[in-house]
Amino acid sequence: MTGGQIGNVDLVKQLNSAAVYRLIDQQGPISRIQIAELSHLAPASVTKITRQLLECNLVQEVAQQASTGGRRAISLTTQVTQFHSIAVRVGRDYIQLSLHDLSGEILAQSESAIQYSDQEQLVGQIFDKIKLFKASNEGISHNLIAIGVILPGLVNPDVGVVQYMPNTKIDNLPLAKILKDEFKTECFVGNDIRGMALAEHYFGATRDCKDSILISVHRGTGSGIMAGGQVFLGSNRNVGEIGHIQVDPLGEQCQCGNFGCLETIAANPAIIKGVKARLAQGYNSTLADEPQVTINAICKHALSGDALATQSIVRVGDQLGKAAAIVINLFNPQKIVIAGDITKAKEVLFPAIQRNVNSQSLTAFHKDLPIVSSELEQYPTMGAFAIVKRAMLNGILLQKLMDSTQ
Repeated sequence: MTGGQIGNVDLVKQLNSAAVYRLIDQQGPISRIQIAELSHLAPASVTKITRQLLECNLVQEVAQQASTGGRRAISLTTQVTQFHSIAVRVGRDYIQLSLHDLSGEILAQSESAIQYSDQEQLVGQIFDKIKLFKASNEGISHNLIAIGVILPGLVNPDVGVVQYMPNTKIDNLPLAKILKDEFKTECFVGNDIRGMALAEHYFGATRDCKDSILISVHRGTGSGIMAGGQVFLGSNRNVGEIGHIQVDPLGEQCQCGNFGCLETIAANPAIIKGVKARLAQGYNSTLADEPQVTINAICKHALSGDALATQSIVRVGDQLGKAAAIVINLFNPQKIVIAGDITKAKEVLFPAIQRNVNSQSLTAFHKDLPIVSSELEQYPTMGAFAIVKRAMLNGILLQKLMDSTQ
């Protein structure tokens, strides 16, 4: 048998095991007969795979289902509590970590400041923070099966290589391999916004649809696109740079070098800068009484009817709507999710987005299209856990766990 044929056999084994595990995870309690029907696998194959999953303690048998006339079928559910993973979100000057079981439940979490300007400093900071986090949660992190990391920039999630990060010297950093070698566990690395789009699909606002777009407004502006229940990546593994759609040709220069990118208007630093400039010009606003102008303060005053704050939020909504309309015309999503502190003023923001979506996208595409807030805004590491969860559901991590116990 050739190497290629062996590879194909292994891949089929992985895909079949993943199909069975996915059904148990997403539709359990479920019987073997139902799994065979839904997966289109032979009953004998389902029996063999479920036996292996049971031996590895990845699934468990539960109370029998009600009889339909014959012998009652035993149901299966996934085992989640004894398998742990660490989820890491790296920001520009902070790092957030959380410990999860396989259901996604957060068992512990921490946040601290970090500083880095090159990949050696970045790796050193991640090492130190994970070691400290593990040590402080030793009692519940003993059965660690994976580490997931999300960060801003361009990442090839297939191999866990970071190709670019803003304001950081990066040279094709093989972060997943480095972490795996250090911590002796499987590691997965992805882009932060695309990770959050996946998390919304698994656990949040887009659980009910396969095609969606998440638009994130934080220090930058980006998007994650879900197509057919999968993160849409493209051939170079990175798409969704909505922040660099030009919305104002006469606008300010963006860090990318172009002028009038969405990010120069609809990102937290740009919003705050615009408000401060108008206050300095003498605009009458209740924001002048704030000790510090923040996005939360701008949202609060907009909701209270302050004209300057309201105008600032509406301006952002107008430009987000224009960019969203372009993406809607391209991808025809079932739902748009907006993430970021600015959604605290959604009563002001969303109508502005909706107006521009309605006027600049196809009627058939925006008719009955929900525009909603992220449901995971308070759980910033869920995107990192989501890429671990994906590795279980697509069989990559699942197969490694099965092989390690045989």
